[in-house]
Amino acid sequence: MFYTNDRDRLRRFYFSAWHKYTQRLPMEPMERLVAEAIAQHPEYHPLFEAGEAAIERDYLPEGGETNPFLHLGLHIGLREQASADRPAGIGALYRQLAAASGDLHEAEHRMMECLAEMIWQAQRNGAPPDEADYLERLRRLL
Repeated sequence: MFYTNDRDRLRRFYFSAWHKYTQRLPMEPMERLVAEAIAQHPEYHPLFEAGEAAIERDYLPEGGETNPFLHLGLHIGLREQASADRPAGIGALYRQLAAASGDLHEAEHRMMECLAEMIWQAQRNGAPPDEADYLERLRRLL
């Protein structure tokens, strides 16, 4: 279910994961990954208590807004990349950047800029993501 193009369905998954987390209910591994990312962002906790309005809302950068679902999704994507070591070598880079910064969350934020840039470039160019360029950008963070 987590891998879907249905925005509302995906957002409901985030809400469900957060609900299970706060109620200490059993969780699937992906739900735990999502809930842990939300837990690290107390600024988003009110959003996850707001309900349906937050699911339907657009978060527009033109208005100076950060899309919390995109932000959390980038954290989750990075963690999945590191655990699967896909692209090859990212797991080691992830650990090195975390060790160098002393703060895994801050290291992820720096890495997320590279991930978002790679995704944006791929969309703009109508091409697959350039993993070699992505890994090089991450290496430059060291």
